[in-house]
Amino acid sequence: MFFRAWLGVGVGPDFSMVDSVQKAEELYAQAQLERMLLLPAEFGGGDFDQNVVYVPVGFTAAKAEIDNNVISPLIQEGKVQAYSAVPEYEGASFVPIAIQISAWHPDSPETSTVAGTLAAWGSALERG
Repeated sequence: MFFRAWLGVGVGPDFSMVDSVQKAEELYAQAQLERMLLLPAEFGGGDFDQNVVYVPVGFTAAKAEIDNNVISPLIQEGKVQAYSAVPEYEGASFVPIAIQISAWHPDSPETSTVAGTLAAWGSALERG
C-alpha cells in the first residue's frame, strides 16, 4: 500500500532560510510553523527533541489523517507492529521537505508494509 500527499501547488512556501532551531521556534511562535511529533503520542511517541520537527501549518493534520485512518486500523488488526517516520531535509533547513512514513509487521514485512512520502514543501512537491 502506498500513499502520497501534497499540501500545495509547485514548490509551495520556502523554508530554506530556517537554518536553526531558534529560527524554527520563532516561526512556530508566529504560527507560521507547527511542532509535530514524528512518532505520534497515540503510538507511544514522546515530546523530546529527537521526535519533534517543525513543519508547515496544516502538515500535522495531514500526517494525523494517515496515522489515524491508515496506520492505526492496521495496528488494531495486528497487521502492523512497527512504525517509522523519517524526515527528509534539503540544504541547511530545519524544516523537512517531506516525511517518509513506513509501517510493517516484523514477521511479514513483504505483505504488511505501508510506505509513502508526505511532501511538505520545496523539491518534494515536484516529485511525481
